Amino acid sequence: MSERPNIAYKVLTGEQMATLERDGRFDGAPVDRADGYIHLSTEAQLTETVDKHFAGQDDLHVVAVDLGSFGETLRWEESRGGQLFPHLYEPLLLETAVAFGPLSRAEDGTIRLPTTS
Repeated sequence: MSERPNIAYKVLTGEQMATLERDGRFDGAPVDRADGYIHLSTEAQLTETVDKHFAGQDDLHVVAVDLGSFGETLRWEESRGGQLFPHLYEPLLLETAVAFGPLSRAEDGTIRLPTTS
């Protein structure tokens, strides 16, 4: 991967999003806790992540995270299809979110990115 993005995305259920907003932190979904890190996706990986891991689910939210907020607790590691994914080895803090909102799709089926208001 030549240049790594500054922003990555986390997909949360409505309940998980409420936890992040209420507590200011998210300690991970069951799969995150089992793997020992919070799974994030780049913009290019986001739609495939949603299609693979969240198919048929409603009330989903997308959180845009500033990767510059993390030091050595953020690692780029090989995963699906040999791609490098950002993995966060600490809780996701609300203060690192640059935008978030309900998950929606564009006409071509890709996930719309949350925007700051």
